[in-house]
Amino acid sequence: MDFMVFQYPMISVQACLDGILLGILFALIAYGMALQWGVMNIINIAQGDLVILGGYIAYFMYLYGIHPAWGVIVAPVIMYFVGIVIYKLVINKVVDRDLFISILATFGISILFMQLMNFAFGADVVLANSDYGTTMLFNNNVVLPNSKIFSAFISILFAICLVIYMKKSKLGRAIRATAQNARAAKILGVDTEKVYAATFGINAALCGVAGALISITFTIHPYMGLPYTIRSFMIVIVAGLGNLPGVAMSGMGLGVFEEFADYILGTEFRIGSVFLLLVLILVYRRFKLSRKREYLK
Repeated sequence: MDFMVFQYPMISVQACLDGILLGILFALIAYGMALQWGVMNIINIAQGDLVILGGYIAYFMYLYGIHPAWGVIVAPVIMYFVGIVIYKLVINKVVDRDLFISILATFGISILFMQLMNFAFGADVVLANSDYGTTMLFNNNVVLPNSKIFSAFISILFAICLVIYMKKSKLGRAIRATAQNARAAKILGVDTEKVYAATFGINAALCGVAGALISITFTIHPYMGLPYTIRSFMIVIVAGLGNLPGVAMSGMGLGVFEEFADYILGTEFRIGSVFLLLVLILVYRRFKLSRKREYLK
């Protein structure tokens, strides 16, 4: 298969289109991480677990005869309040602490969520079947599941709505002001506690949307949250905080990379290639920072 990717152009086209559609979904998850990281200075290791929890909400709607696509409306509402509860119980105690403390706290939340989902939903791999069918392109040489097209469209729609909300609403402006300078925003009368809670809730809501889309497009089980956390973290460190176009491009680039890794190396090495890419990016960033320090000296 590795030689076929280069010998048959349509396979490359298939991988690119699949990767772009998948990457748009990754970018939505990463934007939530970038938002809370930029505002609260927290790296959320439980990001992927929030995504999977949102996926289970859509899946259980499917089990009770409701089309799982409605999960993109129901899941973010439920997950917003889940995010608020998590903030009130845990996150508000680590907001002003060292970044490493937040990593440990959210890692604990991640483990708790995995065990609770396993207890509540079981360890079986599940899928919320949408029955959307497929779209055939290029004389039927390229096959795109309509669920992937739907997921990409909904991801873009929610991203646009969030950008508009952040620019036009009073809370959105307060969130942006807090991200720029929390102390100055507090002096000017911004309730930073409310801003932090809303930010974490919005991030959880975005995870809920993404999880509902993932349950329609792919499979979910309680222990598959970590790869989504790693993907989000990698996209954010490549794109930078507050850079939505960069997050979108990085997400699509990662999606294309994964698809080609799947075709060339095999499905069993897909997630491993993502972890390897993260290591390479971190090593490169470390090398770049060391070079910059040497230059400053």
